[in-house]
Amino acid sequence: MLILPPEADESVVSGALDRITKVVAEAGGQVWKVDRWGRRRLAFEVERQTEEYYVVAEFTADPGVINELERSLQLADEVLRFKVVVRGEAA
Repeated sequence: MLILPPEADESVVSGALDRITKVVAEAGGQVWKVDRWGRRRLAFEVERQTEEYYVVAEFTADPGVINELERSLQLADEVLRFKVVVRGEAA
C-alpha cells in the first residue's frame, strides 16, 4: 500500500507504480493487481494533511525483493508512507 500526496495526478501515481514494477520485475516477480483507492480521509493529520491518495499493488516475488522494494520506496519523494505485507504463498 502506498500513500501519496492528495494532489497526486496520474503521472505521480504512474511513477510510483513504475518504481514498484521495476524492482519486482528485476527480481523475477510480477505485479498482478493494482487498486487505486483515490483520495481518502485520514484518521489523524499527517504533516498537516487530512487527505491522502491511496494505491494498493499486489505482486508475487521472492521474499528477498522486499528489502530492495522498501529501500526504493523510502527514497521516492512522491511516496509519503508505504506498507509491505507478506501474505504467504500464492494459491
